[in-house]
Amino acid sequence: MRKICVVAAGGTGGHLFPAQALAEALMARGWSIVLASDERVAGLAQDFPAERRIGLSAATWRRGDPIGMLRAGIAVAHGVVQARKAFREIGPNVVVGFGGYPSAPALIGAILDRRPTVIHEQNAVMGRANRMLASHVRTVACAFPTLMKAPPKVAARAFRVGNPVRPPIRALAAVPYDPPTEQGPIRILVTGGSQGARLLSELVPEAIAALPEHLRQRLSIQQQTRPDSMEIARRTYANAMVQAEIAPFFRDMAGRLASAHLVIGRSGAGSVCEFAVAGKPAILVPLAIALDDDQGQNAKFLADVGGAEVARESQLTVQSLAGALEKLLGNPARLARMAAASRSVAIPDAAERLADVVEQTARA
Repeated sequence: MRKICVVAAGGTGGHLFPAQALAEALMARGWSIVLASDERVAGLAQDFPAERRIGLSAATWRRGDPIGMLRAGIAVAHGVVQARKAFREIGPNVVVGFGGYPSAPALIGAILDRRPTVIHEQNAVMGRANRMLASHVRTVACAFPTLMKAPPKVAARAFRVGNPVRPPIRALAAVPYDPPTEQGPIRILVTGGSQGARLLSELVPEAIAALPEHLRQRLSIQQQTRPDSMEIARRTYANAMVQAEIAPFFRDMAGRLASAHLVIGRSGAGSVCEFAVAGKPAILVPLAIALDDDQGQNAKFLADVGGAEVARESQLTVQSLAGALEKLLGNPARLARMAAASRSVAIPDAAERLADVVEQTARA
């Protein structure tokens, strides 16, 4: 009989991408995959490699909102009932949660049924849903060396496996970094992330426009931009005579990342780990409103080894970013050192390592 793994994930690409990488690794080992998520995501994740999708009732809440907490509790309780009913039919060998409120009903249902359970935390700071459940699951895996906000006993028994990345990104681990030549083109990739950051969409073009002309003439920009900021970005680059490709979303992220000399973006866990695997120097702008400063701690991981510079929103201006860019772009040797530092802490085979942990937990 084929072994069955229920993958509980949803909410953002930060949860779904590593879950998908694990699913692909387990499928290559002969496992069947079931995706459990909230009803909305389960219907939208059509590209997820699962033989079956389970839509579960789930909800989140804001701190200080007792009515919202009550409604969320009722929704999650209903989702737990749905999960346990589905599990009786499916008979999963293990249930793996990737955080976010859509993962909670499946994990709680598995815990109540005493089924083998695994949590994977993608961030350097353990998320709220994972914190609530981590003490009750059999195995905890994590991406970063630190696991802040985790209960001490949970942090002590966590396995660091890294953050699973998609196969096209993983392949970049074998591609050496080629710094820009003294007079050659300089390619910059700007990512926006699921937050659709207006700050990056509009401030980055202004900062690049403020660079000296001799640098601007060498630049080739590929930038993910909010739809309502695209025209502003295009006009800014055109006025600065900078070659730029602007789009809300790039599907071929691996190809674009492979050719980039420098990346600028948020510091979600997925982005940080992908930049490290690809061995790219980065300027990271942590999301200021992120709970528990998880993006700030993710960025610190790369900055501490010399692979990235961190630009906090509260201190980020057109002038400060332009100054940082001028120093980096004018120093190819430093870019190469940053690339090497970033790659030195990468775990390209994180999906395989997590698959090992999942199989060990299923057997225990």
